[in-house]
Amino acid sequence: MYKFIKIRGFRTIATSALLALLLANQTASGQTTSPVASATPANQPKLAVILNSGSASVSLIDMNTREVVKTIPVGKEPHHLMMTPDQKSLLIANAAGNDVVLMNPTTGELTGKIPNIIDPYQIGYSPNHKWFIANGNRLDRVDIYAADSANLKLAKTVKLGKTPSHIAFTSDSKIAFITLQDSSELAAIDLETQNVLWVMPTGKVPAGLWMTPGDQYLLIGITGEDYVQVIDWKARKEVKRIPTGKGAHNFRPLGDKKHVFVSNRIASTISLINMQTLEKVGDITGLPAGPDDMEITPDGKTMWVTFRFSKKVGVIDIPTMKLVTVIPVGKSPHGVFFTPRAGWE
Repeated sequence: MYKFIKIRGFRTIATSALLALLLANQTASGQTTSPVASATPANQPKLAVILNSGSASVSLIDMNTREVVKTIPVGKEPHHLMMTPDQKSLLIANAAGNDVVLMNPTTGELTGKIPNIIDPYQIGYSPNHKWFIANGNRLDRVDIYAADSANLKLAKTVKLGKTPSHIAFTSDSKIAFITLQDSSELAAIDLETQNVLWVMPTGKVPAGLWMTPGDQYLLIGITGEDYVQVIDWKARKEVKRIPTGKGAHNFRPLGDKKHVFVSNRIASTISLINMQTLEKVGDITGLPAGPDDMEITPDGKTMWVTFRFSKKVGVIDIPTMKLVTVIPVGKSPHGVFFTPRAGWE
């Protein structure tokens, strides 16, 4: 059983300074003001967490002023992150550090660590929260854990092809799908037995995965080419290719159960796909190099994007599909998170 190590007495002067920075502009009436942006409503996120994969750190950004207020070392190669099922802790997976760090998602305070999670490049909970998967990108393995929130018990290590990358699940939590980047394959794993059900070929360097509503199709970002591959996973066959841009990589749904964004790393664009018609309906252009992970504010109006090749984070106005701000961060920024956020549907 892997249980997280609680970090006690972590409320240091540095943490207090961070909170002071976030609250420094409060007026006597309790309303916040900012020389850069208008006050953040109570139901909008206030702190953005950015993983700097190449700097072994996390940048914390005040979303009101859009300035980095603190940079925290967290471990080697933090690539991806996600909330625990109880919505209390943010998990930061350190691929080269072989551990997962826990963070308070609203204050940026580090609260614990789950040791001996080997090579956790990409992580994910099944929809029923029963299973936790860690993809070992450099070790060509997938570790499946029985999960009780942040308490994890290794059920099985599954050896697959080269470079396991992203994860998607069926809504009934019976099957996990894994892209294998350097084998150009998609694998399906039965979660109850932890056995590989099948492996099928894909386009070159498959990465991001997204399941369309009703578990109808799997969308795969084909990073080695310039399209999103549409897979009928029940029949194990390709049904369509949606041209988006070179380096089609990762997905973030708009939250309307109809549209999903895909970042095109090499083209430095972000495309919007209609999941009902399986057509591209728009592009966001004029972006810094290497758009990657994306997150959307709960009002659906603003998208934050990490730019892996530019050491920047961008803020995009969704109604106009325009980049409005860039914020310098650390090397090779990857994961981005804030709460509350738009629904992942």
